[in-house]
Amino acid sequence: MNILLGSGGIRTPERKKMFLDLMNENFDKCRKIIFIPYASNDYDEYTNNVREMFSESNYEIIGIHEIDNPLEAISTMEGIYVGGGNTFSLVKKLHEDKLIEPIKRRILDHNIPYAGVSAGSNVACPTMQTTNDMPIDLVPSFETFGIVPFQINPHYYPGAIWWKEDKMEDYNQHFGETRQRRINEFHQHNDTVVIGLYEGSFLKCNNEEIELLGNSAVIIRKNEEIQSIRENQKLNYDLSTR
Repeated sequence: MNILLGSGGIRTPERKKMFLDLMNENFDKCRKIIFIPYASNDYDEYTNNVREMFSESNYEIIGIHEIDNPLEAISTMEGIYVGGGNTFSLVKKLHEDKLIEPIKRRILDHNIPYAGVSAGSNVACPTMQTTNDMPIDLVPSFETFGIVPFQINPHYYPGAIWWKEDKMEDYNQHFGETRQRRINEFHQHNDTVVIGLYEGSFLKCNNEEIELLGNSAVIIRKNEEIQSIRENQKLNYDLSTR
């Protein structure tokens, strides 16, 4: 099993290089990768941008919307990459096209590589319920691929936000809800452990273990103290440390 799950925030040259290296490693034996751009409102533009990003890689990026029969394509393609954006839009379209179970079976039963960033990481989980996104589309179900047994909260940050109107102004504290409080709300109705990924962090998953790369993360269990983990930490699939 080769699964790569990222938070996002891939804006620095160092993070871009790491992302490209991890993607090329993840899809090392693939020639054609299906890209799923459903988290965006412009599938063509998003797909073309991804093609450009991976133009020097050894695999071809093919947008799922460019294929006449997506279900058939899922059964023949050698890898799947799901991009970030709005998780509600992504999940709605995946359910409409009846792609949830075929993609899940392709990854778990046939061991084809999968990569997801942000919303693409959310849908790797049992549900989409730890997304940060606005509910701009009505989803028929919160159910997602469930190719990992835990929940991910991408773009995680600790504590409150500090901001300023312009460069000359002092920082102001925003007293709204923290990510910790949002995840505590999830745990009022669910027991599943959540990993909060800081920007620039990735989970590299194989058959035996998970490795955290790029940045830090936190593990949040219901009614327990938050556990902080550092880059290069190895984890079991119940998110206990190795």
